[in-house]
Amino acid sequence: MSTSGDPAQSPKSSASPETRQAHVIVVGNEKGGAGKSTVAMHVCIALLRMGFTVGVLDLDVRQRSLSRYLENRSRWVRNTGAALPMPEMTRIDASQARDLDAAEAEEARLFEDSLRRLSERNTFIIVDAPGGDTFLSRLAHSSADTLITPLNDSFVDFDLLGDVDPQTLEVARPSFYSELVWDCRKKKALASRRPIDWIVMRNRMSPLDARNKQRVGEALDNLSRRIGFRIAPGLSERVIYRELFPMGLSLLDLTESGSGVAFTMSHVAARQEIRDLLILLKLPALEGLELQF
Repeated sequence: MSTSGDPAQSPKSSASPETRQAHVIVVGNEKGGAGKSTVAMHVCIALLRMGFTVGVLDLDVRQRSLSRYLENRSRWVRNTGAALPMPEMTRIDASQARDLDAAEAEEARLFEDSLRRLSERNTFIIVDAPGGDTFLSRLAHSSADTLITPLNDSFVDFDLLGDVDPQTLEVARPSFYSELVWDCRKKKALASRRPIDWIVMRNRMSPLDARNKQRVGEALDNLSRRIGFRIAPGLSERVIYRELFPMGLSLLDLTESGSGVAFTMSHVAARQEIRDLLILLKLPALEGLELQF
């Protein structure tokens, strides 16, 4: 099942559908509550405000947080008349086939068809991956050009990446999610000979320079050198993200008339976090461009 909106028009998307290959950004990990949908939404709106066309593919067949976020945004536009940029939205439902092979074949077909359609009309595709090790999740990770993994800044969440020695903070071995990404990297390399640029975001970081914050950072540095990901500062813990969800707004929309949310210095700092993330992602189409938000 899929739902679509009108994609933003973009002078940067002039290549023909036959020759253009959209850049696929997958936001994923196997743990809930890390802010995947918030990150996906803000990257999406940032790219739209840069003038790019963006397709969104929601694979989280249970929670549908990103789909609901964009549905709230569509309702806000209808009710207020605000001229907010919208992506092209598609979602995939889990197969109801009882035979596992048949179910996986159906989901693979739906995924590839959706990815191809979105690629024909958009410069970027953002995929919100399921919060678990599922067939759809592995399909998504294997298709990524850029993989963003939001991670709450704690050793509880770090455990999905690696098993760490509590005394030395040396990584004994990669954990289950790192192994999933490694497998998907190999599949991507065999299929297209293109790498996956993996970025781990330290999300919901405390402003205090606590000892645990330092230790998590040291462990991530050790693991990044071992298994090959880049580390990005994520989005701080802010109430505003939860308040914006029912309206379908992002921090980049708060200067729009009718938002009803006062713009504060805290929001300025949060917007800078989003700018910093976009810069660190090093997306190919953004090279040399000034961020327009």
